[in-house]
Amino acid sequence: MSNNPSELKASGLKATLPRLKILDIFQNAEVRHLSAEDVYKMLLADNLDVGLATVYRVLTQFEQAGLLQRNHFETGKAVFELNEGSHHDHLVCLDCGKVEEFFDAEIEKRQVKIANEHGFEIADHALALYGHCKDCRKPKK
Repeated sequence: MSNNPSELKASGLKATLPRLKILDIFQNAEVRHLSAEDVYKMLLADNLDVGLATVYRVLTQFEQAGLLQRNHFETGKAVFELNEGSHHDHLVCLDCGKVEEFFDAEIEKRQVKIANEHGFEIADHALALYGHCKDCRKPKK
């Protein structure tokens, strides 16, 4: 998805400067999973005068419009990512909060098999594995 006004309008949203800038942040940030505070700090760094309440409101609007997905990991804060339509699971660092995405076809097949064995039909699922990333496991100097 591009960050042009017609894309926002297609989602039922007006193309305001804060919305365009926040969408641009998600499309171009090196980190794919951002909290409202992360987005707010990036806007401040770009000298854009947008309040934190506006950031929360825009993120919620984007989630409701299907542009973003919200995840609640054990790190204690919600993080958002672009909804690109493809399923993936997450690895979450309990120390620094870093989130890595992964997809494993065998895990997906196994989940369906287990659900079927228990008489369930999966409508949706989210898998997050929690641990300590390689950077946080490095000995501190």
